[in-house]
Amino acid sequence: MDTKNYEQIYNNYKKQSQTNASLEASNSNDNNGKDVIAAVRKNEDGDIIAFRMESGRELDYVTALNEAKSGEIAHVDVFHKYGRDILRSEPDGIEENNLDNLPTF
Repeated sequence: MDTKNYEQIYNNYKKQSQTNASLEASNSNDNNGKDVIAAVRKNEDGDIIAFRMESGRELDYVTALNEAKSGEIAHVDVFHKYGRDILRSEPDGIEENNLDNLPTF
């Protein structure tokens, strides 16, 4: 029987990837003139319905989605699921910058 500690190997791998993700994020602070989402507004069900940008602008979900599609918002992706387009933060391994974890306004 193999005595490798698979869980420990995976945990080490995951810890290293989190460290690498933080380093990559800190090295890519240049937003190329794009606005960045700073805060979110949620409805009673916990769904994100609006965004406050670092520039101070407030965008409804559809406007933010359209701006993200046209490349005007940094660090977000748009994907299609459940019959609609959905805005999400770039998968960078950092939970703190996920849209659901941003401050609310």
